[in-house]
Amino acid sequence: MIGFIIRRLGQAVVVTLGVVTITFLLLHMLPGSLARDIIGNRATPQAVAAFNREYGLNRSIWYQYGVFIDKLLHGNLGYSFVANRTVDSLVASELPRDLVLGGLSLVFALAIAIPVGVAQAVRRNGLVDYAGTGFSFLLYSMPQYAVALILIQLLAITFHIFPAEAPQSPSTLGLFAHPSGLVLPVASLTLVTFAQFSRYMRSSAIDTLAQDYMRTARAKGLPERLVLWRHLLRNSLIAVITLVGLSIPYIITGTLIIEQVFNFPGLGLEYFTATLRDDYPVMLGVTVLVGMITVVGNLVADIGYALLDPRIRY
Repeated sequence: MIGFIIRRLGQAVVVTLGVVTITFLLLHMLPGSLARDIIGNRATPQAVAAFNREYGLNRSIWYQYGVFIDKLLHGNLGYSFVANRTVDSLVASELPRDLVLGGLSLVFALAIAIPVGVAQAVRRNGLVDYAGTGFSFLLYSMPQYAVALILIQLLAITFHIFPAEAPQSPSTLGLFAHPSGLVLPVASLTLVTFAQFSRYMRSSAIDTLAQDYMRTARAKGLPERLVLWRHLLRNSLIAVITLVGLSIPYIITGTLIIEQVFNFPGLGLEYFTATLRDDYPVMLGVTVLVGMITVVGNLVADIGYALLDPRIRY
């Protein structure tokens, strides 16, 4: 197990370096000038040259890449001239709110999708299966903003049960001071994520039910509850683990549309604003962060495989 994790860690380091390199090169290939964006289009050539010289932008791209890697190894994601603050402080202030929104939706989606997927597989081609499949297809085919707008119309405007706007507290803990404001944003993300998880869980559970060890367990006279819990659920979770690992970066990037609809302050909205303002340091820092989190998510999924099925570690 330790050797398995070490090999996966080595692969994660290589992939992370590749993500950082490609992101850095692509952003530096974009048209425009950072100096012009910061000090204005009317700046004199002398002012632009002075700005580039002060921040090392007149050096070769490989020199700038080396400086960026050095800063990254020291936990420095760069400095936003537009926001007049470091990218680290921006991430530190906005990311926790995204973790609350995306994390809650992920937990709720799994808590609903796993039992629903198992129930659909056990009662395949029955009323439960058809109802679950239809509901999942309906949600899966709808964009996030459509689900969010429907919930706002029904639960906020028509019946006045929940507010249509998310809590506007500047702190993460302040979000829980008005928990009713979190219901609609979390529910919107949960419904879309649930549709994907439940389909994978149903398919995986159907494959598991066809295995010989399931028939053997039932032939031994084990209660159906133990068969489903010990044999079906554990072996069916492997496919879902893949989605969970890949959904970890979704906690940050997948909340962008929901943040806009519900006016929820978060890192996804800040990233979108940075693209409109040509704030390259924020774009680079957040993209690298998301890439690193994606690699970590895949590493977590690999470790989850080994824990659920010891054969995979070899």
